[in-house]
Amino acid sequence: MREILPALGRWYAEGSPFGLATVVAVSRSAPRDPGASMAVGPGDEVVGSVSGGCVEGAVYELAQEVVGSGEARLETFGYSDEDAFAVGLTCGGEITLLVRPVTADLDPSFGAVAESVAAGRPVTVATVLDGPAERGATLAVWADEVSGTLGTTGLDVAVTADARGELALGATGRRHYGPHGERREDAVTVFLHSFAPPPRMLVFGAIDYAAAVARIGAFLGYRVTVCDARPVFATPKRFPQGVEVVVEWPHRFLQRTDTDERTVICVLTHDPKFDVPLLEEALRRPAAYIGAMGSRRTHDDRMKRLRDGGLDEGELARLRSPVGLDLGARTPEEVAVSVAAEIVALRWGGSGAPLAATNGEIHPRHP
Repeated sequence: MREILPALGRWYAEGSPFGLATVVAVSRSAPRDPGASMAVGPGDEVVGSVSGGCVEGAVYELAQEVVGSGEARLETFGYSDEDAFAVGLTCGGEITLLVRPVTADLDPSFGAVAESVAAGRPVTVATVLDGPAERGATLAVWADEVSGTLGTTGLDVAVTADARGELALGATGRRHYGPHGERREDAVTVFLHSFAPPPRMLVFGAIDYAAAVARIGAFLGYRVTVCDARPVFATPKRFPQGVEVVVEWPHRFLQRTDTDERTVICVLTHDPKFDVPLLEEALRRPAAYIGAMGSRRTHDDRMKRLRDGGLDEGELARLRSPVGLDLGARTPEEVAVSVAAEIVALRWGGSGAPLAATNGEIHPRHP
């Protein structure tokens, strides 16, 4: 959704109605997660994807239909082995989509939401999926304000409280309420879609490998910062456009930088005077991934220095070193792929083994 919002914001500002399809539930080996979106706008322009190609043709027609009718629809697509030509997911999974028309009259908060996402201001959009409330009704919730309504004051109050809780976690999912926000009822189903700022990737050590890691980090959707104490190496022209470059001692920069459970920290400094103080700081703060480059001999020496610095075994167990998966990588770009692969595998609970050698779901639901 974040990637297609610039186009949606433009259509909305121009007053052009469009149909927006959003994945609101998945089961088994579905290819996209809740929140993935596709839209059909003026001139039948299509942006985004909800299944990687399996059902996009049917969704295209649905989006056109809801624009014409002005009414939202909830549709489920799954695999059909009875009719090889039936619309469905060949991967065997199932996805449920909310397809709704978007205009200034139907969704007066959409423009403000698009602007907030572009500015990195956290916002959660609550949308009615089913029940006595109007399907497709939306409520936009920020930390300090709300806009729109789901139909009743009680429902708005209950959903606002939950939306702010989801926003703090950057979480997306469904909630159930009574018609007036009753917590123990499930007459109304609401989809909470949170837009938190992009997660951060902090790359330390402005070497050729750092440029490649920064490039793939930006590709994966991270807000990337490269830090090095040496100004001759830490120059913006050596890194992709949009990557922040900071000249400062790495551990001092990290001390004044906020991290959370989504932050990725890649230590490529390859020098004890830089990476040991940096890792002492990194391993004591929240982060999704902390990896350090170096040979096995460098790793053993680094671990001894970190133990001498007072880190315990639980803290040291968080360190992924030598960094990356065993892909046989040689070039900076190949090493960057191996690092990215390890980050993705750790995030979703993947084994790193070839899929051809594994069984079960390709897209695990439990990271």
